[in-house]
Amino acid sequence: MLNKVAIFGVGLIGGSFALALKKAQAVRQVVGVGRSAAAMETARELGIVDSVAANAADAVTGADLVLLAAPVAQTGAILAAIAPHLQPGTVVTDAGSTKSDVVAAARAALGSKVRQFVPGHPIAGREKNGPEAAIDHLYVGKKVVLTPLPENAPQDVARVAAAWEQCGAVIHQLTPEQHDQVFAAVSHLPHLLAYALVDDIAGKPHADLLFQYAASGFRDFTRIAASSPEMWRDISLANQTALLGELDAYMAQLQRMRAHLAAGDGVALESVYANAQRARHAWGQALEAAESAKK
Repeated sequence: MLNKVAIFGVGLIGGSFALALKKAQAVRQVVGVGRSAAAMETARELGIVDSVAANAADAVTGADLVLLAAPVAQTGAILAAIAPHLQPGTVVTDAGSTKSDVVAAARAALGSKVRQFVPGHPIAGREKNGPEAAIDHLYVGKKVVLTPLPENAPQDVARVAAAWEQCGAVIHQLTPEQHDQVFAAVSHLPHLLAYALVDDIAGKPHADLLFQYAASGFRDFTRIAASSPEMWRDISLANQTALLGELDAYMAQLQRMRAHLAAGDGVALESVYANAQRARHAWGQALEAAESAKK
C-alpha cells in the first residue's frame, strides 16, 4: 500500500495510473499537479486525484512515489522544481516514451538525488487525451519497460515495478539506449509515417474527396495520427538520432520498392509483400500466444 502518490500530468497516462492504483486499493492518497487548472479540477471531479497541489513542494512532500506523466520536454523543468523538496524515501519515476534524454535531464536536475529516479515507460495508450480519457484498465496485460540506473537501489526499482504490477502491467527491463533504439523502430517511426500521410492527404486540393473514400485500411494505418501533436513533437525531437536512422532505412526501402514498381517487377514486389505478410503473421501469433498464457 502506497500512502501518497504524486502525479505530474493527470491526462490519459497519469490519470489511468491513478485510477488503476485506486481500483487495486494500492494507494491511500493521490495528489495531482498540472498546467491547466481546468484539467486538474476535472481530474478531481472524476475521482482521479484526491487533491490538487498548489506547487511542486506540496506535491512531493511525504510522497512514497512520484510519477511524471507530462510531455518529455517538460521532464527537466519538473525534476528541477521537485529536487529541493525531494525527501529520502521518495521514489520518482516517469512515463516518457524516450529514455536517454530523460536520464540526462534527471542527472542534470537531481544531482546526487538521481539515485531516487527510476526511469520507466508504459507501452499503452489511446488516441484520446486529457483526464476524461483516463481508464482504470489501460495497463492490464500491457508491458512497462523500466530502464534502471546504476545508482538505483533495488528496493526503489521494486517499488516502481510493484506499482505498475498493481495496475495489471507486465514488467520488462532495458537500458535507456536499447529502449530508444527499439521504440524508434516500432513506435516513433510509425507515428511519424501516419502523421506524414494524413498531412499529405489533407494538403491536396481534392482532400475532401479522398477522405470521403478512405476506408478501413486508411483508418487502421493512420489511427495513431489522432494522438497528441505536442507529445509526439517532443518524442520525435528527443529521440532524434535513433529516429533519423530508422527513417533513413525506411526511405531506402521505399526507394527499392519504387524501383520495383517503376520497372514493373511484380516478382520483386510480391517478394517484399510476402516477406512482410509472414513477419506480420508470426508477430500476431506470438501476441495471441502471450495473451493465452495470461488467461
